[in-house]
Amino acid sequence: MSNTTASFGFRDVPESEKEGLVRGVFSSVAGKYDLMNDLMSAGVHRLWKDAMVEWLNPRPGWHVLDVAGGTGDIACRIAQLARTRGGEASITVCDINPDMVALGVERARASGECGIKWLTGDAEALPVADCSMDAYTISFGIRNVTHIDKALAEARRVLKPGGRFLCLEFSRVEAPGLDALYDAYSINVLPRLGQLVAGDAAAYRYLAESIRRFPPQAKFAKMIERAGLALVKVRNLTGGVAAMHSAWKI
Repeated sequence: MSNTTASFGFRDVPESEKEGLVRGVFSSVAGKYDLMNDLMSAGVHRLWKDAMVEWLNPRPGWHVLDVAGGTGDIACRIAQLARTRGGEASITVCDINPDMVALGVERARASGECGIKWLTGDAEALPVADCSMDAYTISFGIRNVTHIDKALAEARRVLKPGGRFLCLEFSRVEAPGLDALYDAYSINVLPRLGQLVAGDAAAYRYLAESIRRFPPQAKFAKMIERAGLALVKVRNLTGGVAAMHSAWKI
């Protein structure tokens, strides 16, 4: 039996248990997920997601895979922006959590985005063909996988040559003075807010802790390069509270 562990917040747990623990977190908060995102970030997460999709610059006819995208936030933005460029993009959302997928399907239908395809699947073993996607996006999801290297390898596998990888994730605050303020807020306030609004302080304690266990910008960029993706670029958002990592399959 393997003794290998994976981080779950500040705890190290057996690798075999992490996926189930993460799934439990998101199933618990799915119904309040969007409201909590607005409250936690004072709506700034919407600006981050807009910035991500603008940098992606989706084109009509593209095949785009949005991983860990169960809310549909990124997929709907991609569909709308591609349409302003003169046509439709083919967008598939893949998320490991059925509750989050159900939430995304409901939201997409409400917004009129009925052409998005939905899959329940693992970022480390995507149910998607090799070299089939023009772009791979993942927003606030990659820090939750058990093996980041495997998820990055899967991103490279499904991308066409010349395809784009784009990741939006919480990161290491680099603005002087903001780091201490952000630490105090995320550790002390988020769990209380989670208990008050979503009835689950532990889920938002995990959120704060998982951010601190995630590699900082430069280290994550090196991991992307080791996965075989090239031309890695990083853009900080809000002083590094979040960051976007872009790369290409050459």
